[in-house]
Amino acid sequence: MAAAVSNAGALGSLGLAALDVETAAEQIAQTRQKTQRPFGVNFFCHEPARRDAVLEQSWIEHTAPLFSKFGAVPPVELNEIYRSFRDNDAMFRMLLETRPAVVSFHFGLPRPDQISALHEVGCFLIASATRVFEGQVVERAGIDAVVAQGWGAGGHRGIFDPDGPDDRCDTETLTRRLVRETNLPVIAAGGLMDGQHVVAALGWGASAAQLGTAFVGCPESAADEAYRDRLSKGGSTVMTRVISGRPARCLSNAFTAWGKGVSPDGVPAYPCAYDLAKALNGVAKAAGETGYGAQWSGAGCDRARSMPAGKLVKELIAEMQICS
Repeated sequence: MAAAVSNAGALGSLGLAALDVETAAEQIAQTRQKTQRPFGVNFFCHEPARRDAVLEQSWIEHTAPLFSKFGAVPPVELNEIYRSFRDNDAMFRMLLETRPAVVSFHFGLPRPDQISALHEVGCFLIASATRVFEGQVVERAGIDAVVAQGWGAGGHRGIFDPDGPDDRCDTETLTRRLVRETNLPVIAAGGLMDGQHVVAALGWGASAAQLGTAFVGCPESAADEAYRDRLSKGGSTVMTRVISGRPARCLSNAFTAWGKGVSPDGVPAYPCAYDLAKALNGVAKAAGETGYGAQWSGAGCDRARSMPAGKLVKELIAEMQICS
């Protein structure tokens, strides 16, 4: 899908945070075979999980009835399944060798030496911010552009400290503030679904707009059939920790409904909680239940369209021209 988006005139991006080095390098190589245009790659820069054996065991026991519902048992322990880019020197070296045009980061920032080295090989660097303070940290670190991730954005909230204060700014408010209080190009993100939304974001002072949920229904996306089907129904989205251990916006489903009664303090740290959620989704799907997946979606899900990614980019451009 990244190649199709880039070929159509936008900037496609590969989400590589959950992959090992070999698979990530392979995806970059495969994308380069499909497009001669620039594309981006994205990584997570979270702090290592603050492990709490008592809390993790309590979480396993708390979710046991869900597993039992599908004739299964929960894992006996949780694993820290995703490494932070900050601590993954093998992934860092791979990027220095492959030199993708754009490298973006979520949950925080790379180490200063990583930023310098990636700049030296010609990479354009982007990082997400959920509040002005984070945007200012991004600027001081020497990153080239900042994503203004509004409260309505789908998927993981990019907040640096998941237990810290969250202004919960909508995309317009945060974009305008970052434009005013930093000197970086600002990329608006969160609830943007069509060309009219993109034009509006540019009117807020953004240099570009980032759309995610708008592309979930494209046949090239990695979303499974159940995810696409749930997206097509529209409806509400929920910000929840129960899936991964970090705040993330998901389509309302059986798992988020169960999670409404869970205190955030009762959920283990990211990505350990995600380890259990993936196991739960696996046994649920095997039993024919598809409501326990990480069906990430922004607040604009009712306006999602199902069409090839390249066609969607062209539709967005046409809509922008009409609104300009």
